[in-house]
Amino acid sequence: MLRSLFAGISGLRANQTMLDVTGNNIANANTIGFKASTVVFQDTLSQVMSGAGGPNAQNGGTNPIQVGLGVQVAATSGNFNQGSSQVTGSATDLMIQGDGFFVLGSGNERIYTRAGAFKWDASGDLVAPSGKKVQGYPAGGGALGDVNINALNAGLPAGVEMTSYSIGSDGVVRGSFSDDVQREIATLAVADFVNPAGLEKVGETAFRASANSGNPDLGVPGEGRRGVLMGGSLEMSNVDLAAEFTNLILAQRGFQASSRVITTSDQVLEDLVNIKR
Repeated sequence: MLRSLFAGISGLRANQTMLDVTGNNIANANTIGFKASTVVFQDTLSQVMSGAGGPNAQNGGTNPIQVGLGVQVAATSGNFNQGSSQVTGSATDLMIQGDGFFVLGSGNERIYTRAGAFKWDASGDLVAPSGKKVQGYPAGGGALGDVNINALNAGLPAGVEMTSYSIGSDGVVRGSFSDDVQREIATLAVADFVNPAGLEKVGETAFRASANSGNPDLGVPGEGRRGVLMGGSLEMSNVDLAAEFTNLILAQRGFQASSRVITTSDQVLEDLVNIKR
């Protein structure tokens, strides 16, 4: 009897987790670069009432008699399918068509995001809305570092100024200058992972590499599976609202059914206690 009570409680907990994950997906339906998650359930250990018996000359074999002890959450699986594009027209809004991630500098560590809503700050650095700096490679090669629109100022001929800039599908930031020469300033870095589902969410629509995501394979757009960039566009959330509302119903009914198991078990226990008064 107590087994059914604890199985019902485990059902409440598991379906509550499903409600939490689904609610988070729906809340982020309009979040740029957001990737939805799904909950995977698995049963817990079963109590063996009777072991299996093999067949012999006198009798056939018998199967084990086992009673399950409830359910538990096995995993929350991330969905990294491409989201739809939203055209913004802003030159610093970028979308990756492919499997890559933008690289952001966060103190002494790097984090990774699909949300390409970037802007230039007062120092000329390309930054995310949180202020974290977009990482890239300087013109002519070099170590990974901050992407700065003013990187070439010190080496320009006297009186030459930048008149406009563009960010190509190859991630190269190009400036047009008053001497009618176009110069490369930097190339945005893009990271790829063997197992993106293993990335750890760190907030601000960003991820951190984990032991099961593999190390980031850093490079530039257009190489391998990293994809190419679309300027003037942003990747929308890949949340499917129709599927999420269906999951809400499933989680709600699962929660109600588990509650009913607890109620029924309680009623049976009450009858047992009151069997003799």
